[in-house]
Amino acid sequence: MTRTFSFRTAICAFVLLCSLAPARAPDARGSLRAGASTVTITPAADAPLPMSGYAGRTEPFKAIHDDLHVRAIVVDDGVSQAALIACEVIGISGALWDKIAARVTQETAIPRESIMLAAVHTHAAPAIGTYDEPAEGETARRRAEYVQKLEDAVVAAVRQAKSTLQPARIGFGTGKANVNMNRRAPDADGGWMLGNNPDGVSDKTVAVIKVETTSGEPIAIFSNYAVHGTVLGQGNLQISSDLPGAASRIVEAHYAGVVAPWTSGAAGDQDPIYRVGTDFRNVAALGRLLGDEIIRVADGIRTSGAARIRGLQKIVTCPGKRTVQNPGPSREYKIEDADPVSIRLSLLVINDIAIAGVSGEVLTNIGSRLKRESPFNRTIMVTHCNGSSGYLPDDAAYDQVSYEIVTTHVKRGCAENAIVNGFLEMMASFF
Repeated sequence: MTRTFSFRTAICAFVLLCSLAPARAPDARGSLRAGASTVTITPAADAPLPMSGYAGRTEPFKAIHDDLHVRAIVVDDGVSQAALIACEVIGISGALWDKIAARVTQETAIPRESIMLAAVHTHAAPAIGTYDEPAEGETARRRAEYVQKLEDAVVAAVRQAKSTLQPARIGFGTGKANVNMNRRAPDADGGWMLGNNPDGVSDKTVAVIKVETTSGEPIAIFSNYAVHGTVLGQGNLQISSDLPGAASRIVEAHYAGVVAPWTSGAAGDQDPIYRVGTDFRNVAALGRLLGDEIIRVADGIRTSGAARIRGLQKIVTCPGKRTVQNPGPSREYKIEDADPVSIRLSLLVINDIAIAGVSGEVLTNIGSRLKRESPFNRTIMVTHCNGSSGYLPDDAAYDQVSYEIVTTHVKRGCAENAIVNGFLEMMASFF
């Protein structure tokens, strides 16, 4: 009789065998140290910049509603160090990521392959050129100054976090929050539009990593949830971290002195249930819902002082496309060949927690598939991480000609397998 074993089954069997083997002689690894830091990146109120996220919004911001931040966690196992960074902007371009990563490595000695820099994807922050937003004259000068401020802040946050390293414990937990909803909604003509689709696929998982002192005082609460930072729409002209920042503030208000980086999961097709408006009460309401669930999960996490940190990155490449005619009533649209699209995959494994970073806006089905097939039961997908490759749909999504499909730069038949199989290969190399 012939039996077929999946790739994941083979890896899991190998992990089990390793766990039954005699213990290795101890090395310098084993005890976790951790530190965290926050640096403000709010733009100058007297030097307004155009805002990011909505092509129809060309005016500069009028006011600052709440501050923007960079939040960083640095972990150390005695041999290796890694940095987890959340930045309250819409995205970080590949070129900017390269520059920041080089500086972080130079100034902190944390290796490039163990740096994860994620944008929270708020649509209420300054446009910084991630999506080639135009800027000329004085606007271009102000943008360059702000981007430099951002770069300096990320480096400073990591440096400060490293300077506060102390013996620590780490743990992982998950919960659920009904804050997101699939946004690929059927329209009246039989096509697809941006809206609310309660019947669409949606991952409600709230993933939380708690880092605390050996006496149980919280150092950092890292969270991840699949939702766009778009409670605020193009009618908003106030700087804000939107829902991501609101959730972080709830957590930080609950735990004195804690740093609470929030990151986006596979949210390419996920909007908040209150979307694209101007009412900050909706931001506060959803921030409370998500923040309270993060706190509930964190309070129940059991932690360990043992540590093993491993980082690995690779680039996968997909055939590129360019849309030259948007869909009409027939839902047909025209594309032409374009340059290949590079997607950076960044894997950071802390003990048995696998953090999989993707440089783009990944649709839900890809994130869910990776979690199903991963040999690590504790797997988190972090998007908008270490670059910006645009929308990355699963193969089946191309049958529904929505905004994400029209605007992606990737041809059908590549991104899903490139991402999932790429991570599985990277994970397998750790065993």
